[in-house]
Amino acid sequence: MDRHLSNVIFVVVDLETTGGAPYGGSEITEFGAVKVLGGEVIDEFTTFVKPNSPIPIFITELTGITDAMVADAPPIEEILPKFLDWCGSEEETVLIAHNAPFDISFLKAAALKVEQPWPAYVILDTVKIARIAIQSDEVLNYKLSTLANFFETSVQPTHRALDDAQTTVEVFHRLLERLGSSTQTLKELHTLKRGK
Repeated sequence: MDRHLSNVIFVVVDLETTGGAPYGGSEITEFGAVKVLGGEVIDEFTTFVKPNSPIPIFITELTGITDAMVADAPPIEEILPKFLDWCGSEEETVLIAHNAPFDISFLKAAALKVEQPWPAYVILDTVKIARIAIQSDEVLNYKLSTLANFFETSVQPTHRALDDAQTTVEVFHRLLERLGSSTQTLKELHTLKRGK
């Protein structure tokens, strides 16, 4: 936890799903993840996942992902072990997501389903970081699209996993810039509090 942020491998992940309840039957349909070290992108991971039930129409309208697009995709039983292997160990890797409880709950539910041990990753949520780094009178809300517009990111969110992960990487780096010299280590970032 005392590692300088420049020495931490961050995996910024975004998922598309069939709904909002990972333990209520909703499933992952798309992974998008970006691996970052020292402020530079070093790898990306993206794949469709074949769910066990049809994608609801309103989800297709939101994401553009159709049943046909995932029909030949590998199942979560095949994808999750590959993803976790790609992420690396809990000792070296920190997971980041925008509204992390959503994405992490789906990953943990998938791990439970496929009987894959869940690594004890440190988890960072860019929503929480943004609430500390950006005053409430500067933005209407802390949605990814709002922050992308605020920071004028080169990639804009599209409700597709890799695009949204890439956007989150840019937002994360801009948030670190705003936090400045007071936040140089993983421990300092992980224990941020309002008013710091």
